[in-house]
Amino acid sequence: MHWESMGAERAMELATWLWDTLMAVWVLLWFGMKRAKKLETPWEMAQHAVPVVLGFWLLFGSGWRGLNMKFPPETPAALWIGLILTALGVGTSIWARLSLGANWSGVVTLKKEHELIRKGLYRWIRHPIYTGILVGFIGTAMIRGHLRGWLGFAIVWLSFYIKARREEIFLRQEFGEGFEEHARHTGMFLPRLT
Repeated sequence: MHWESMGAERAMELATWLWDTLMAVWVLLWFGMKRAKKLETPWEMAQHAVPVVLGFWLLFGSGWRGLNMKFPPETPAALWIGLILTALGVGTSIWARLSLGANWSGVVTLKKEHELIRKGLYRWIRHPIYTGILVGFIGTAMIRGHLRGWLGFAIVWLSFYIKARREEIFLRQEFGEGFEEHARHTGMFLPRLT
């Protein structure tokens, strides 16, 4: 496909296919998870799950006319950059999910025989799944080209930040100095520069 022939509808179809692929991977790998030994409360789960659902609804949904303002302008370059970022983000999330293996969970938890993963993207970033989802979200917001998507991104970023902090409390309790040493050499969502 020639870069100038990409239309918003086609770009959105491809972006949706990428997000559907991520969901399929999540569902398939769900069955191999270790059992939990410590879980956050249902209230704590709702504190990050509800904002994430709201954020994705803002990105993919319609309504709220005041938030339909176009940004960025629809150009072939914006659509391609958005599609590339969506693919990069989804790919990053899948790679990170595969690196976690049976230690993964959709909620804040510690597993029986939990391991502190420091391979793959976890060598540089403590929460690369969130990084990937956020990058993909930016890409899809560029394709959608409306203010709602950017508001959704801000909500999801804040939710992931709060959830990541809660995860790190669990990991500090479980791994102590091992996690502290890991945190000194990695960034939360981006690699540490020093």
